[in-house]
Amino acid sequence: MPERPGAPLPAPGRAPFGARLARAMDAHGPLCVGIDPHPGLLDAWGLPRTAEGLRRFSLTVLEAAAGRAAAVKPQVALYESYGAAGIAVLEELLAGARAADLLTVADAKRGDIGSTMEAYAAAWLAEGSPLAADAVTLSPYLGFESLRPALDLAARTGRGTFVLALTSNPEGRSVQHVGGADSVARAVCSAAAAENARVLGGAEGPAPAGAAAAGRTGLGPCGLVVGATVGDALAALGIDLAGVRGPLLAPGYGAQGARAEDLPAVFGAAAGQVLATSSRAILRRGPAVPALREAVERSAAELAAALG
Repeated sequence: MPERPGAPLPAPGRAPFGARLARAMDAHGPLCVGIDPHPGLLDAWGLPRTAEGLRRFSLTVLEAAAGRAAAVKPQVALYESYGAAGIAVLEELLAGARAADLLTVADAKRGDIGSTMEAYAAAWLAEGSPLAADAVTLSPYLGFESLRPALDLAARTGRGTFVLALTSNPEGRSVQHVGGADSVARAVCSAAAAENARVLGGAEGPAPAGAAAAGRTGLGPCGLVVGATVGDALAALGIDLAGVRGPLLAPGYGAQGARAEDLPAVFGAAAGQVLATSSRAILRRGPAVPALREAVERSAAELAAALG
């Protein structure tokens, strides 16, 4: 049975999320394949818009990505839209990824307060939960500390979180850039840096240099979502992502327009922390597994060449 909020936590015996992610990125390249079963993609693949079509789509992408990408990122909303049957498919996908030793990021963007946040944390991060992923995306816009149940549970169970900071959608600027030098986004990044410093110990600052992929050593469990399409926003807002000491989930690579060669300029000293996500640019090559595998391998290789 999955744990309920407030239940004692067992020692899972797994390595911390940051270390596991760094190993996966070193082995396969810094690519996270988005599993986004949009209705239009199901149509393009000749699959029905049913739970069975969803299942066939999801397991095909899993087969193509396993052993070739650092992680996969199922878009939770596209499973929820099928009700209980869709959630069952998501549980099967997460279990299959665990069996394939492929890291998972549940793109759920959860954020709430008190016991409700505890319940969300238990669903996505607790031992024994059928929805437990290696990491989950979180929204901090009820206050960063409202995420405390998920932050603490992730740290204790060797899992991770990715907190929305500077997202790839243009509308995000209307909230995230507010405050200029004291922007909302900068406050979120500073809070993530403090969280990783608390978990890892020592003063805040960049991870030790000199690894094969600089910045990938000693990553903490609290990552950020920072779009690959944010351009010069990091410099304009005075944000130091290397000092966060956490992984950076970067949507916008591929179909949204960001190229692998653009990413070092966007992320600067934090480039080694970047886990770039691609969904449509890869998924449109389906439904044949060999074509999907080729797209995954090509994307992973070009990201590795650009980011290390």
